[in-house]
Amino acid sequence: MFGLFKKFKDGFAKTVSAIAAKTAAIFGAKPIDASSLETLEEALYTADFGVETTEEILTEIKAAYKKDKTLHGQAAAKIGAAVLKRVLAGSEGTLDVTTKPANPVVIAMIGVNGSGKTTTSAKLAWKLKQEGKTVTLAACDTFRAAAVEQLKAWATRLELEIIASHMGADSAAVAFDAWQAAKSRGRDFLIVDTAGRLHTKANLMEELAKIRRVLQKNDPSAPQHRWLVVDGSLGSNSIEQAKVFHQSFGLTGLVVTKLDGTSRGGALVGIYRQLKIPIYFLGLGEKAEDLQPFSVDNYVKAIFGIE
Repeated sequence: MFGLFKKFKDGFAKTVSAIAAKTAAIFGAKPIDASSLETLEEALYTADFGVETTEEILTEIKAAYKKDKTLHGQAAAKIGAAVLKRVLAGSEGTLDVTTKPANPVVIAMIGVNGSGKTTTSAKLAWKLKQEGKTVTLAACDTFRAAAVEQLKAWATRLELEIIASHMGADSAAVAFDAWQAAKSRGRDFLIVDTAGRLHTKANLMEELAKIRRVLQKNDPSAPQHRWLVVDGSLGSNSIEQAKVFHQSFGLTGLVVTKLDGTSRGGALVGIYRQLKIPIYFLGLGEKAEDLQPFSVDNYVKAIFGIE
């Protein structure tokens, strides 16, 4: 658990420093004051926690400060952490890896190009493999130059099973073939890397719907998971992206990537707050093991610098 927390803390270093650099008094041993509360407000907005969450955190810290003018920064941080925990209650997505499914459990990875969707698909497959599960990858982003080759390269590096075709192939046909292969080989999971961009948004949504229809010819319940992969560095812009995909595809989960390189690590709070879609994993680095299960406790402690 300590190792996992360290990974979170390291991954959120930029967000933590973005807040802590401005709020040394808040997180230190000194009593807070009106000036440090203003600085905290600015830092929370900068990290993209949004108006509602920022106001809730500040309201509770200010109420405590009003009662006790000697309130120390460490105590203020704990109050902020408690508020954030409350806001994120129920946000941890849990993937069932304990039972052997009759059919492959399909996870459709959705998201725009550049979100880290393809690399996340490979990292997720590797993670499940490490947990003793059998996994097939489906390279269904056949519209983007090098997407299939990128997934193949990851599959080779991590020794993963992959079903792929050539660029420009029918992505739904690849998904169909991949499901058939996963089923015949008795695989536990099928992870489908879908297209991230077509000529228009309508085209993309139709392509995703087509993949879904084809998968359901094999298994009416597929894809059981429809996860949006969002780039955490986009901040609040990712909320609008999530809304569009949710309306079209009925998302069941989120994976937030690139959080190790951004000071906007609060954006996932806004997405969860608005859409109430569980967060399954966070991307905290380049390596396969840097895809970490989302933990509210670890996230909150890392954000507020609490050991």
